[in-house]
Amino acid sequence: MHWLQPWYPSWPMGAFLLGGALLYLRGSRRRRVPWIRQVWFWLGWVLCWQALQTQWDYVAEHQFFVHMMQQIALHDLAPLLIIAAWPGPTWRAGLPARLRHAWLRPLAAWGPLRTTIDFLLHPFVAAVLFGGLVVFWLIPPVHVGVMLNTDLYQFMNWTMVFDGLLFWWLVLDPRACPPAHLRPGLRVFLPLLAMIPQMAVGAYLALSSIDWYPIYSLCGRAIAGIDAMTDQHLGGLVLWIPGSAVNVWAAVVAMRNWIRLSERRGG
Repeated sequence: MHWLQPWYPSWPMGAFLLGGALLYLRGSRRRRVPWIRQVWFWLGWVLCWQALQTQWDYVAEHQFFVHMMQQIALHDLAPLLIIAAWPGPTWRAGLPARLRHAWLRPLAAWGPLRTTIDFLLHPFVAAVLFGGLVVFWLIPPVHVGVMLNTDLYQFMNWTMVFDGLLFWWLVLDPRACPPAHLRPGLRVFLPLLAMIPQMAVGAYLALSSIDWYPIYSLCGRAIAGIDAMTDQHLGGLVLWIPGSAVNVWAAVVAMRNWIRLSERRGG
């Protein structure tokens, strides 16, 4: 049970995770959701909770390769699983009708919000944010500041989750364009483009002979017997190989959606 206790208890994170889970549960009782989509959603949501509000957080702050596993989970895998379930309609069904009419529709039609979303979902902006955010938080001086500041550390985790959700929503949208923001063919290539920066950084860290993150040695590592360079090399491999594999998987799912839409249009 100790593992399930949060290292940094956060009521906003707790409210986000609990609220999203309850809303999805309520919505899945009001509309028919295929069981496989429910499995994808709950796998992603539980993985997100594990990475945010358990002792995983503690180990991630004291072991670089575990930190990279946490960031891949928050930025890549958990959001991918959640969006693969396409939970938007289910969340919407979980809202009371009064809230949908009084708040959700006016909010969705609000000009500044629509402009911001359109900007963030521009394919170039989305790819730069998705690939660049991982690299930014790994810049050594920035990374030291994150490891020594609890608020900044939690902000980093928030940015990883929401950027991942936004990017995969753009890539894995199962609808035709419009209403989807991106043509089906481009959705296949966007994750392959976005993974290039994290592949490059991961490969560099996996092969480098310089210890770029001595902060972990200064604060003490959680796992004994793993020296600084081995820790960094393992972290680079996590970013390089599993991180890239998630993007390739997303491209395959986008390809499947493209084929399905093409067959429907042809029929």
